[in-house]
Amino acid sequence: MLPPAFPWREAIHAGLFLLRLSPRDFWALTPLEFHAITGGLAPRFELPLKDLMARYPDSREDEP
Repeated sequence: MLPPAFPWREAIHAGLFLLRLSPRDFWALTPLEFHAITGGLAPRFELPLKDLMARYPDSREDEP
């Protein structure tokens, strides 16, 4: 069974249109650089919903 094909359409869209890289700069990127600039190396915070709700409530206790 073959692995899924690389998503070229999405990668080119992200690089050329969302990040506004020149074609020269886009094609010069290494896979790791592309992964990093598209958010792949951003820290991931996986807090349970109840912890997020406690940390960032919709309203403060002193508000009506």
